[in-house]
Amino acid sequence: MHRSTLSRLVLAAATTLGAIAGVVAFTVSSSTAVPTSTASLNIQLAHGGPKVVKKPTVVLVHGAFADSSSWNDVIARLQRDGYPVLAASNPLRDLASDAAYVRSVLDSVGGPIVLAGHSYGGTVLSSAAAGHPNVKALVYLAALAPDRGESTAELLSMFPGNTLGQNLKAVPYPLPGGGTGTDLYVDPAAFHKHFAADVPAKVARLMAATQRPAATAALETKATVAAWRTIPSWALIATEDRAIPLATQRFMARRAGSHTVEVKASHAVTVSQPDRVAKLITQAARAVS
Repeated sequence: MHRSTLSRLVLAAATTLGAIAGVVAFTVSSSTAVPTSTASLNIQLAHGGPKVVKKPTVVLVHGAFADSSSWNDVIARLQRDGYPVLAASNPLRDLASDAAYVRSVLDSVGGPIVLAGHSYGGTVLSSAAAGHPNVKALVYLAALAPDRGESTAELLSMFPGNTLGQNLKAVPYPLPGGGTGTDLYVDPAAFHKHFAADVPAKVARLMAATQRPAATAALETKATVAAWRTIPSWALIATEDRAIPLATQRFMARRAGSHTVEVKASHAVTVSQPDRVAKLITQAARAVS
């Protein structure tokens, strides 16, 4: 082989080997830098650096003469803020079985829970949450908070101002084991004025048509426990409520030591004031997170 040709081949091989060596050196240098970066991140976390905090699940319990769709606008706001939300379907049959059902819903949720209820949903959650290790906060939204030995019906008649009661219609229904129970409905003609006065009339008509009745047994059963005695609580008081008198709402919130906000709203506050409702639930969630 000609000497000049051989020289060119040797030079090309040397250049190629040099390039390969450079790539290997860069790769080794980069891979050895990773543990240093990870260690630095771990040190930051150990010393109070940035960390991800999982938000609690918000469980919502509707009351009498409503269903879970009454939370729709509240749910949309909570989900927008990153909260997992579950709206339980309250049976509205009797306090013991209603509370047992809602407690089974709580048992299905992993991690911390903020439990919020409207109207009779407050009565149910006060029983369902008692002693539950995952429930970190209770939120009462124009809701009832009975103590041991009190019923929903007794609280509703504690102070004057309930005009909804005289606009209820009683309808018999067959009990599973035999006999007859009594369901209560709000007279559709009175629904807007006495249940949802600050909701557009068109929406109130839909709510009246889709309302779920409450059995008289649900409203008359006395509570045997009161979760608000041991779990921090928040309360939204609806000042224009014609179902739960204003004095009753204030009495219950004061007795429970609840963090309280008053809103000019009807009993249907979850529909008419979803921003205020979601804001209070968020405040409770942040306080216990």
